[in-house]
Amino acid sequence: MNLFGLFQISGSALAAERLRAEVATSNLANSETTGTSEGGPYRRRMVTFQSQPASQFHLLLASSLAGESAPPAGGVRVGNVVDDPTPPERRYEPGHPDADADGFVAYPAISPVQEMVDLMGAERSYELNASAVQAAKQMIQQSLQILK
Repeated sequence: MNLFGLFQISGSALAAERLRAEVATSNLANSETTGTSEGGPYRRRMVTFQSQPASQFHLLLASSLAGESAPPAGGVRVGNVVDDPTPPERRYEPGHPDADADGFVAYPAISPVQEMVDLMGAERSYELNASAVQAAKQMIQQSLQILK
């Protein structure tokens, strides 16, 4: 793999982590939303990532070692954004407009602590991939300086 493949891999990770951060902030913003257009409380959303199978990375390494031009590098992509299957929390609030006949209101099963952990993880992963891009950029610049 060449240095430009690193840009593709890190770029795909940057985009995936950005979406992960957006989903976590959306979950936090809607942690008290009891009514949605679909009916019922807001459902926590989760991001799933997918990567290329390991066998494709082995083929990539083998072709690089053989001196062949390598196919595009792998990376990560968002597989899906899914709703959390956890049932909503029920709180007794008889005066609430979304209360059922028994006076219970369904609130999203969202833990602010879990969302902040997800957000911090996405931020750290984003920073690490940005650092990898910066390091690759510096290596390319140094290579060009050597060739002058």
